[in-house]
Amino acid sequence: MSSAKQARNIALIVASALFMEQLDGTVISTALPAMAASFHSAPAFMSLAMTAYLLSLAVCIPASGQIADRYGARLVFRVAILVFTASSLACAVAPDFAALIAARVVQGMGGAMMVPVGRLILLRSVDKADRIVAMAWLLTPGMLGPVVGPPLGGLIVTFASWRWIFLINLPIGILGFALVSFYIRDVGETVLRKFDVVGWVISGLALLFFVGGLEVLAKHDLPLGDCAVAMALSLVFGWLYMRHARHHADPVLDLSLMRVQTFFMSVVAGTLFRVGFGALPFLLPLMLQLGFGYSPLQSGLVTFATAASSMLMKSMSSKILKRLGYRTVLIWNALFCAGFLAICAAFRPDWPVAAIYAVLLTGGFFRSLQFNAYGSIAYADIDPARMSAATSFNSMVVQLAGSLGVAVAASVLGLMLTWSGHEVPRLGDFSAAFLVLAALSLPAVYLCAQLPEHAGSELTGKTPAPAQ
Repeated sequence: MSSAKQARNIALIVASALFMEQLDGTVISTALPAMAASFHSAPAFMSLAMTAYLLSLAVCIPASGQIADRYGARLVFRVAILVFTASSLACAVAPDFAALIAARVVQGMGGAMMVPVGRLILLRSVDKADRIVAMAWLLTPGMLGPVVGPPLGGLIVTFASWRWIFLINLPIGILGFALVSFYIRDVGETVLRKFDVVGWVISGLALLFFVGGLEVLAKHDLPLGDCAVAMALSLVFGWLYMRHARHHADPVLDLSLMRVQTFFMSVVAGTLFRVGFGALPFLLPLMLQLGFGYSPLQSGLVTFATAASSMLMKSMSSKILKRLGYRTVLIWNALFCAGFLAICAAFRPDWPVAAIYAVLLTGGFFRSLQFNAYGSIAYADIDPARMSAATSFNSMVVQLAGSLGVAVAASVLGLMLTWSGHEVPRLGDFSAAFLVLAALSLPAVYLCAQLPEHAGSELTGKTPAPAQ
């Protein structure tokens, strides 16, 4: 089997796990009213089912790298798929709300191990020359998950029981476990080192309060004082962790990775980018429903256009990056993506549907290219011995950036409602949110411009120009 074909096969196997994890973060959003009726609870109270999953993910992701090193990445990945699949079944058969929340917490734990460890397996199994193609195959299903989730949830609730939202994970999980068992060999040696329990607890508390604060911020009907307290506690525990990490030989989150320029740029600039596009699956359907009068299913299908074009970019991103280089692509594409968010602010009901689809398809094309560029260059200069720490760190940042994007968009809508006195967001309020997200993504252009011309040359195969 050729190395390129092997890279694609491994990437698709890992991508099935990434798709499940991303899908489960959003698929229940449209099913909350049906779930509330089933458990005789208020729909707003049911949002805890989403929050519990996100909090569990945030707390457990930092531990994934050290656990993979200790027990072997392949074993941990297989166990994580089993845990995620079994907890999906537990969610589907949950007899009451408490059982559902408990199952969602366990599901988040499985997802926290599954995604970063799966990415670690891919990076250790694939040659650097094949990483761009492999990451494109990996990231495309992951981008589909958040966009497909809401319309799929609405479709399932409309024609079947909400419990099928979790049951659809069973065949994917079983197939994924079998494919990992037969086609992926163990990569990397196990490292018997002491697990950083203290660091994990401190970082877990920092992330717990940070994500909790974002959830309060996103639900602008909750007291903002709760958000301020949560964020303050997150800063305190974050400061304590930084002190701990400086004096620990092997911290659970290795902050020294930020000294690697390509990793630093991918984390910081990538976060600014993901804040804007992490809000898109939340903001665009809401605007189409409240501002255009679309049904949930109609708005979901329109939003899906941003993901559909990513399938085309999957086959082209490698050629574009190899021809133009990372620095050029990241700078100009960051501008294109910011422009796309700004154009979304101009959407109005009198726009031709074809024009809206054209914008979303084009924007999704460039969005996919930027995701692939950030996702692959992050590990370009990481030493193989530190790869597990890098995947844990980057996976945590990616998860937080998406939550931050939704919180920022919801906060802008809340501020606009307060300022205007409206009870329901209007088109101008959504336009303001899109423009804020576009503005937040622009500093990424400057950060990408700090990269040297030859950044990522081992991935693209372009030989750096000799010094003059």
